[in-house]
Formats: sequence, C-alpha cells, structure tokens
Amino acid sequence: MKLLFKNAGILAWKDDRFDYIPEGFLGVDGDTIDYIGADRPQAPYDLVKDMRGRLLIPGIINCHCHAAMTLLRGVGSDLPLDRWLFEAVFPVEDRMKTADFIAGNELAVLELLASGVTAFSDMYMEPKTLIELNEQVGMKVNLTRVVQAFDPSEPPKKNVRVPESLQLFDEYHGCQNGRLRVDFAVHAEYTTNDAVTRYYADKIRPYREKGARVQVHLSETRKEHEACIQRHGMTPAAWFEAMGIFDLPTAAAHCVWCTPEDLNIFKAHGVYPIHNPTSNLKLGSGFAPVPEMLEMGLTVALGTDGAASNNNLNMFEEMHLAAIAMNGYRLDPVLMPPPTVLRMATVNGAALQGRDDTGCLAVGKKADIVAVDMDRPHLYPAFEPLPMLTYSAQASDVCMTMVDGRILYENGEYLTIDRDKALYDAKQAVKRLYGR
Repeated sequence: MKLLFKNAGILAWKDDRFDYIPEGFLGVDGDTIDYIGADRPQAPYDLVKDMRGRLLIPGIINCHCHAAMTLLRGVGSDLPLDRWLFEAVFPVEDRMKTADFIAGNELAVLELLASGVTAFSDMYMEPKTLIELNEQVGMKVNLTRVVQAFDPSEPPKKNVRVPESLQLFDEYHGCQNGRLRVDFAVHAEYTTNDAVTRYYADKIRPYREKGARVQVHLSETRKEHEACIQRHGMTPAAWFEAMGIFDLPTAAAHCVWCTPEDLNIFKAHGVYPIHNPTSNLKLGSGFAPVPEMLEMGLTVALGTDGAASNNNLNMFEEMHLAAIAMNGYRLDPVLMPPPTVLRMATVNGAALQGRDDTGCLAVGKKADIVAVDMDRPHLYPAFEPLPMLTYSAQASDVCMTMVDGRILYENGEYLTIDRDKALYDAKQAVKRLYGR
C-alpha cells in the first residue's frame, strides 16, 4: 500500500543534517519512504492522512535497554550500583521464570511504542521470549544472549552461555525481514573472567563478516573502573581491548569514568559509547565525558538502561537530560545543542545497531516514523521544532509510531499487541515474584 502524509511538519535529513519542512508531504511505498517535499507529489497514493499540527520525526532508537526489567521497576531504589545489583536485582532475577520474561517484555513494548521508540538494543535473559513477541509486534530489536562467568576459575568450555550465544546468532540473526538482529554480549568486566572472555572473543571473531556486533557495560561507576585497574592493571576499556572483544564493532554502555586514553582506544576500534544520563544520575554514577567523545568524532548514542535503574523507558527524558545536564555540569549553555542530541537518538543509534536503512527521514530509507502532536500547550509557540523536542516535548506527545511502513501505535491504541493482556500478564508476574 502507498500512504501519503500531508500538511505535516517534517524533520527531514539533508546534507548530513536535519532539515525542517513546514506543512510538507511524506510518501510511503510499502516499507520505504518514497517522497519528501514541500509540494504534493504527482504520483497517486492509496491512502492520504492529514497530519496538520503533527511533526514527523525519525523513529527513536533506544540503544541500551533491559526490557523485561520493567518487572523490577523500583526494586532497590537509592542503592549504589554494586549493592543494587547483588542485594536487590539478582535475587529477583533468580526467581524469574519464562512467563515472567514474557510479561516483562510485553510491558516494555507498551511503554516503548507509546513513547516513539521504533528500535531498541536489549541485553537480558531468555531472549527467545522477545524474539517470539516481536514476531507479532513488529519493532526493530538488537538482542543478545549475555555471557557471564561469576566463577573466576570457570573454564571456558564449561560456560554454557558461549555456545548459546553463538546458536542464537546462527538461528535468528536477520530474521523478521531484517528487523531482528542478534548481537554478542559480555555483561561487564566484573561479571566474567579472562579465560572465558578471550575464548568468547575467539569464537565470535569470524562472525564479523556476517555483520555481528557486540554489547558491553563499561566503566559505569568509579568503583567498577578502579577495581578493574586493581585486578588487571588496566581500565575496563583497555581490558576489553586486550581480550579481543573490540575486534568486532562494539556498543559500550555508560562509559562514565573513561579516561582520555580509553577514548583513544574507542576511536581506534570504532567503539560506540552509549550515554544513559538518567540511570547514571539516579545511581550517582557521574557524568560521562560526552563532549570529549563527540569532539573526537566518536558516534555517541542514547539509551535508557533498564526500568529498574531509570525508572522508565522514556527516551524523551534521555534527550532532555542529555541536552541540559552536561550544559549545567560544564557551565556551557551551548555544549549539547538540540541537533546533536536528536542525532544521538536517531542517526547515531541506527549506526550503532548496524542499520544503514533507517535513523532519518529520507527517500529510500525505511519508513520508521514517529508523529509528535505539536498542538499541546507546552509546545506552543514552536518557532523552532528541534529545541521543542529536546526542551519541551514529552513522551506522551507521541501520537503515532510506525515501523517499516506499518503503524504499530496511534492515538493511544496499540495495533499489534493486546494492551489489556500485557498489563494482566505483568500483574500476574509481579504476584509470582513478590507475593503481591
């Protein structure tokens, strides 16, 4: 089917920058954008939607998420990261069954779609539950089977997670018409050992030719960063490099305590840092050196982290904080301008995920489109649309989320997932996990 949006504000992509078209036209042919312009196209369309008062923007990409952790929202609040993980989170995760992961993923999808997220990178357990759910939902997902080795002396060939990770890639990478990609993942330096990590790096290195990528946590807290130096005589970034993980394109979440030398390692290997401002502020982790990363030409993306450390999956909040927190911390009101922040949440996110056919609104790109209702009191007057997105807009202003030309969410209605069932499943899972 061919669909034409008319009378829409359009945040198009032209000459490597955002280009605003007021009251323009955007055409979709199947799953692809086939027209963007100020004038109505001559070609006929099967359906025309009047988007007056709406701003069309690229689908937002959440590059670091633990989707099923929506069921742990609020668990262990106000604890530092190490205690939060080992005293609050891990004990609940030990009780989680397959039905709980299904319910947590469903709840996450409701939240993500309603806030304009078209693609997300997930690092969590039982990834097949998310694969099955997304067959129905239709989002774009980069997911993993995380490798960990809590026993320092665990031999590599006894680590069941390594072959499971490889098998997941072999079976599912590129399925669902390319919407689903399988990444490899090492949870963090402090949750594995050298032998297993080197072994895993050797196993996944040949997959680079198949488009494989890696996800890790890196230098999230000062304690993690300094403990790694004490154990290995090097920072987490240097350790991952030494283990061979950076031989594949790698997305590194947090990177709060990275040194200038670490950033040089990133530059040498093309590592993608992921900025998670809300999680880092909530857990008291600190401020990532994002301006330095950007100045070096690193491709920095944005993520929410899990709902237990955020406590939501709202990428509009991440854009807002990414824009203002660093400005305040560095005493520079123009350090993180709106185009830079929106680029992190869209274009850069697509590059991190290995998707060269999305991330912006341009002819030939996939029709991953979000409509923002600009007819809201807090969005008027909108002299410039980009600053409104980072400084004023809320996730609740999203009125349409489209992936590959298919509308998944519109005006409060979910078109590919049963909202009531998802909420029921989540409540039942909470009763199982917490007894209430």
